[in-house]
Amino acid sequence: MKLSTKGRYGLTAMLYLARHTDDGPMSLRSMAETGIQPDYLEQLLGSLRKAGLVTTCRGAQGGYSLARKPEEITVGEVITATEGPVRFCDCDTEGDVCNWKEQCDTRHVWSLLAKQMNNLLDSITLAGVLADLEQGGTNP
Repeated sequence: MKLSTKGRYGLTAMLYLARHTDDGPMSLRSMAETGIQPDYLEQLLGSLRKAGLVTTCRGAQGGYSLARKPEEITVGEVITATEGPVRFCDCDTEGDVCNWKEQCDTRHVWSLLAKQMNNLLDSITLAGVLADLEQGGTNP
């Protein structure tokens, strides 16, 4: 499994907002300091807004803010909002995607792996990532 730029950049944008929680709404121009193009940021932030993770404020002092505290937003929520649910194969979804779904010897493995990965991502908060970075981690 490999995350696309949507997931990686979405998390980068959310961490930027988490760092600047007390600074009020952040403009796209200020968020572009992360190296993400403003047009792409706007698309990502639209997905994050639809998921209820960011809010927008219009006007001269407007911009984007976290919808909840950094301690209450998980990496899993960000990844799901930008990439969709973490899955390792199509047969791990509802519906008739695979004709061999009921006979597949490996389906259980992929389902278990996806469940464990989602549990891990849901256990990591934005605040936790920032705390790790402050203790010597590398900047994402």
